Amino acid sequence: MKVTIAIDSLKGSLSSLEAGSAIREGILRAKPDAEVTVRPLADGGEGTTEALVMGMNGRMEKVTVTGPHGRAVEAEYGIAGSTAIIEMSAAAGITMVSGEEKNPLHTTTYGVGEMIKDAISRGCRKFIIGIGGSATNDCGIGMLQALGFGILDEEGKAVPYGAEGARDAVSIDLTGAIPELSECSFRVACDVNNPLTGENGCSAIYGPQKGATPEMVAEMDGWIADYAKLVQDAIPGTDPDYPGSGAAGGLGFALRNFLGGKLEPGIGIVLDETKLEDYVKDADIVVTGEGRLDAQTVMGKAPSGVADLAKKHGATVIAFAGSVTEDATACNEKGIDAFFPILRRICTLDEAMDSAAAAANMADTAEQVFRLAACYVK
Repeated sequence: MKVTIAIDSLKGSLSSLEAGSAIREGILRAKPDAEVTVRPLADGGEGTTEALVMGMNGRMEKVTVTGPHGRAVEAEYGIAGSTAIIEMSAAAGITMVSGEEKNPLHTTTYGVGEMIKDAISRGCRKFIIGIGGSATNDCGIGMLQALGFGILDEEGKAVPYGAEGARDAVSIDLTGAIPELSECSFRVACDVNNPLTGENGCSAIYGPQKGATPEMVAEMDGWIADYAKLVQDAIPGTDPDYPGSGAAGGLGFALRNFLGGKLEPGIGIVLDETKLEDYVKDADIVVTGEGRLDAQTVMGKAPSGVADLAKKHGATVIAFAGSVTEDATACNEKGIDAFFPILRRICTLDEAMDSAAAAANMADTAEQVFRLAACYVK
């Protein structure tokens, strides 16, 4: 029996590899001679850097950058060969601000640009950037400023941090950008389709969770619409309505138009860069899963991507999860042959989330499932 395991993290409980290792333990209890491979998995959100670094045999680096609030923070990112793996939330994440600091008029992506610049100085020319979990709504202006682009006010000075930078922008100077950017390519893990502005734009949809009042949302949307016109004048072909432009407070717009970034579903990038297909194509059974399986799982989340790949090669697909909902049966229609919740007794949420308990539950559940599987697959 040949088994490949690629399961997403159970957030707050087990990492992707911890969950995979627990499943492997359970499988080998049931069938000691099984050939079991554990591969890291993520869908572009939390844990993507870790999964990619492990899957690509890379390393982690630390750098001091400007945080979303304008103060210095230590950010971590991955390097695998000449590829840098960056999560924007490491420098400008929503979890880094609280109280009055949660204000998109002022929060900045400057630190994201500093991370890119640091990676370039280390020889990186390919970038994979996850842009979920932002605290910002600055259209990526801060990132661009850190990379040498001039976003200037009426006095020819750099505009301030935050959405107020879009308000004050009257001209754009592309000539000061660091020259190495012309040698770089950017794959952007982007799982939302929001345009830059309007009722589905970054300000209206994501502004409130970043601290914006209704009045601020209306102001920011107008400022960003005007700023987008400046970019269109400076960069032919700019399209503020392109799906994903509104991701991360307009960071998707900046990455695509200034840096030539390709906005892609996160799971596709992870599957491609970790070469999961090489490990799936000869497997009898592929195991996947996540913290909770529900109808949203089939909407581009990690287990769905794994199932698609496995079915391409005719493998049976089994999924494990911390919990499942009634509508999780949608997973059966999208390539997951059977799924199993791992909770084995009534317990509190804290008990279920305990890492040791979750690993034990995962291993025990996998053991029983594979005792049955061993009756049919030798």
